[in-house]
Amino acid sequence: MHIRDFELDELPGAGKRSTWLDIAARADGGNWRLPLLTVTGAEDGPTLLVIAGVHGDEYEGIAAIPQVYSATEPQDLRGRLVMAPVCNVPAYEAAQRSSPIDDLNLARVFPGDKEGTITRQIAAWLCQKLLTHADFLMDLHTGGIAYDLPTLIGYVYDDGELGRASLQAAAAFGAPIMWGHPLPLPSGRSVSAATSMGIPSLYTEAPGGGCDPDVVGCFREGVMNVMKHLDMISGDLHRQQLTHHLVGDGNLDTVIHARADGLFQREVSLLENVEAGQRLGAIRDAAGAELAPVHADQAGMIIMLRSIPRVRAGDGIAHITQPIRSRL
Repeated sequence: MHIRDFELDELPGAGKRSTWLDIAARADGGNWRLPLLTVTGAEDGPTLLVIAGVHGDEYEGIAAIPQVYSATEPQDLRGRLVMAPVCNVPAYEAAQRSSPIDDLNLARVFPGDKEGTITRQIAAWLCQKLLTHADFLMDLHTGGIAYDLPTLIGYVYDDGELGRASLQAAAAFGAPIMWGHPLPLPSGRSVSAATSMGIPSLYTEAPGGGCDPDVVGCFREGVMNVMKHLDMISGDLHRQQLTHHLVGDGNLDTVIHARADGLFQREVSLLENVEAGQRLGAIRDAAGAELAPVHADQAGMIIMLRSIPRVRAGDGIAHITQPIRSRL
């Protein structure tokens, strides 16, 4: 079935369904297809949309979603659980962050364009066919193979109704770090598209590059916790202890960039507090000569560091954010 013909509201009553939805034609004569897992509950309730694989080299969310699907039974569910474990199928097949077809980053093109290239089409269909029906969105990300981030839950930091709903769900998710982002959110993201529709949302980050069982478990339990928080299923929350509550724009496009090609050698660690101008490390050539020092652009806490030492000029190296007093 092509996704244009799919209607979420026309799914039969209580049940679990795994399907593939065609998005666009492939050069080999097949179709680019979106995998979709749905659980329709025996009772009415909210619709929770959970997506992963927006970046093709981020595997923990992709692994966690089938575990949530297996653990959720229609007779125990109030509402509807809708999950797309691999959104950016071209990037996933190539094991890279962005699509090899059009060189676009799916996390920067929402709400997309049904008449555009494959990445923009995926974003548009996700918005039209899934997000518009959702009462809450969760987008499961990690740092992929190139970036090192701590396990965290990101939310909309705002005193309005949407911000309060996001904050409460973030606390229920139970990650060790919460990171709030003031409005307006950076454009092009799934969560910014959701915000424009008035839909509360969360997203995750974590160390990437593999399928760490601890991260996969955190994501699985976090989704289940949010379902409990939304009164979709019953049970106690299983949360990790909160260690940090941070706030910042969350725009990992506005990071400290490499000023030269070479080998980045870090001299600081994730979650370390630094001062503005503090040395974070240096880029060196193959003989060890220093080509360019790397300094903090502001005071705060390091939330992201480059995990692949080999860098080219312009690559993101580090991002700094701010701790806040807990609002829980």
